[in-house]
Amino acid sequence: MSTLAILGASGHGKVVADCAIECGWHSIAFFDDRWPETLTNGCWPVKGNAQSLLDSLSDYDGVVVAIGRSEVRYEKLAMLRKVNAPLVSLIHPRAAVSRYVSIGVGSVIFAGAVVNVDVRVGDGVIVNTSASVDHDCVLGDCVHISPGANLAGAVTVGDRTWVGIGASVRQGTSIGANVIVGAGAAVVSDIKAGFTVVGVPARPLIG
Repeated sequence: MSTLAILGASGHGKVVADCAIECGWHSIAFFDDRWPETLTNGCWPVKGNAQSLLDSLSDYDGVVVAIGRSEVRYEKLAMLRKVNAPLVSLIHPRAAVSRYVSIGVGSVIFAGAVVNVDVRVGDGVIVNTSASVDHDCVLGDCVHISPGANLAGAVTVGDRTWVGIGASVRQGTSIGANVIVGAGAAVVSDIKAGFTVVGVPARPLIG
């Protein structure tokens, strides 16, 4: 592994870059649509915008999207797939991931995360620091499981859904696409697509 391009120069991007270094990537370059106003992200250079990345894909051995917002990450991932970009996934060496897990392209699993047997992880998924995903869960494309969130066994999470920091989800629960689960919420029943839920137990946010 040599040179990795990261689309998205933010705090989340820095954590992705740090994870990549721990995974054995030797050189990191960022791309972000705020360029040229933004020229660095931490200790790493920002070399251009998204179009610059598309124009220079042959210079990179791998590409990953480091944008926290699930819907934007979904769009950028689709853009890169159209041009057959060399999308890669990153699994931090201090994550505990079963050998019997299926992981799609462009996903990142951070330090301290636990992903147990027979979990299916879609494309562009974030399993953030110290989150846990128990057996037989299914995570759709561009799901974000935030730091410290816990999914019990056989939970299904739809595309582009965000499970907030410290949230918990009861076993066997189904969460639809484009859902936001608030920080610290406890999901104990199925959630339909498009809802924002908060509280203990989690209820749809009204107003």
